[in-house]
Amino acid sequence: MPNVLAEALSPYLRQHADNPVDWQQWGPEPFAEAARRDVPVFVSIGYSTCHWCHVMARESFSDPAIARLLNANFVSIKVDREEHPEVDAGYLAAASAFTPNLGWPLNVFVTPAGQAFFAGTYWPPDAMAGHPSFRQVLDGVTDAWANRRAEVESNAADVAAAIRGHAAHPAAALPDRAELDKVVDLLAANEDRQFGGFGSAPKFPVVPVLDFLLEHGSPESIALADRTLTAIADSGLRDRVEGGFFRYATRRDWTEPHYERMLYDNAGLLRAYSLLAVQVPERADLAREAAEGIVSFLMRTMRLPGGFASAQNSESFVDGYLTEGDYYSLSAEDRAAQPDPALDEKVLTGWNGLAIGALASAGHRFGRDDWLDAARDAATTILASQVKESGELVRATLAGNPSAARATLEDYGLLARGLLQLAQATGELRWAGEARRLVDACTTDEGFAIPGGGDPTLAGFGIDAGVDPTEGALPSGTSALAEASYLLYLLRGEREYLRQSGRAMERLAGPAVRQPLGFGSALAVMSALASPVTQLVVVTDDPDAALADAARGWFEAGGVSVTVSASGAAEWSDAGFELFEGRSLHDGLPTAYLCSDFVCRLPVTDVSGLVGLGMRAEP
Repeated sequence: MPNVLAEALSPYLRQHADNPVDWQQWGPEPFAEAARRDVPVFVSIGYSTCHWCHVMARESFSDPAIARLLNANFVSIKVDREEHPEVDAGYLAAASAFTPNLGWPLNVFVTPAGQAFFAGTYWPPDAMAGHPSFRQVLDGVTDAWANRRAEVESNAADVAAAIRGHAAHPAAALPDRAELDKVVDLLAANEDRQFGGFGSAPKFPVVPVLDFLLEHGSPESIALADRTLTAIADSGLRDRVEGGFFRYATRRDWTEPHYERMLYDNAGLLRAYSLLAVQVPERADLAREAAEGIVSFLMRTMRLPGGFASAQNSESFVDGYLTEGDYYSLSAEDRAAQPDPALDEKVLTGWNGLAIGALASAGHRFGRDDWLDAARDAATTILASQVKESGELVRATLAGNPSAARATLEDYGLLARGLLQLAQATGELRWAGEARRLVDACTTDEGFAIPGGGDPTLAGFGIDAGVDPTEGALPSGTSALAEASYLLYLLRGEREYLRQSGRAMERLAGPAVRQPLGFGSALAVMSALASPVTQLVVVTDDPDAALADAARGWFEAGGVSVTVSASGAAEWSDAGFELFEGRSLHDGLPTAYLCSDFVCRLPVTDVSGLVGLGMRAEP
């Protein structure tokens, strides 16, 4: 079987097309070939901006001697974890049985029946510091397969059974605000009080946790988020020349970053800084500057005709030499003389949903119509290019060509959430209608599920990774759908959306309150569910009216705010969105309705009247 990666959609896979390894793409065919040859399968998972993936590719996968061992004794599959997140999640769970140091490249040895029996991450070409060389690993696995087959297959079955046994969390009561205050205390105990952020090196922004801290809205949670966001805004994690933030820092003080810039990190941080500007007014200038840098990076570097690219590479050529980081030490003038670091031009539906929502929220909060226009354009593009005729989503496209990978809950949830945030920011109904269709498509009697099912090859092996609820750098599909479902409840008044959101979070409540760093967005949804329902509708045909400006600075934990035109309010109401029923201009003037659980106080026509109803005077 020759190397077929030149035909792949994924830029990461194409980077390995010239390897002497006979790489195959993910699917049932390589496993069938392994069964025919009676050899194990080597599954190597990474992504295009992964530094150690590039290192191992140069050191081992480009080595003809290593390739001969792989080709003779294994069927080798290369997987882009961004294209196939379910495959990554499934084998990441299995790999935890063999190594505590999980990461990428993730290299997993599996049986032809798809069950993992050994795994690791980066292996050097030569043994060092107690770590075996990759050649030694291959020799050891080959020997075990040939001479201890029964033990290998028994261990693989045990690992598979253990994963199935831990796949679902028992439902637990949702935490109330007092219990969530204790979660904030737990996060504060893990704070690096000297340099900001959580834990030690390597240091990640952990954006979903910031979502929770800002959504919870207590003085302690806001202060913790403020310290983190202020620290990274003034750190080496931020590119001061082109804007945007790098993936993570290798040192505790946020210096020496790995220089990949990911769409999801920057979208998440854009939303966080727009909320920080509202929650902590004295940080408004810092937050605006950080947001402007992120948007500049998104629009100038990441925007493609088909949507936003997934990532920008950490490695680049400077003066003809391949380096990591040297490009970012240059001034704007000197960078102009060098080639730009390469983009991974995959357009991922869920990640674009994050960007749509972030641009919409930031554009609304900072009064930037151009950012709102960018969000509209992106939403229009994604709905045109990433939705099949059946209504199901496409996971990824490249230059308009769709991937064969199945869309995930992440895609449905993040796109639905982003469209609802766009609907809130613009007052335009169409985005809410599209979001509702996506949420409804994922809603079943058993909870949220991928329309049409998850990855069929994994399903054939009995591996269910389609509902992985953990969150590191971005919200899980479950959390995003729960938030979108809750927002639909706030807008429509249908309690079934509230019930679905709560039921999904009940299944995560136990681990979330114990391990908050891994469930930030879930905790944000739980905080919203634990808060009083507060809704603000401003009806005005003048987008510059004082009430519309006041609404941009309005925030209540678990609340929703929408500014609409008079005709728009009628349109929302006619479409079944109960919150807008009877909302109109009062005496022809811009009018605000402040509501608690759909029961609205008397309409007011000036900001002082809104403040009198409980709104903060200086949002």
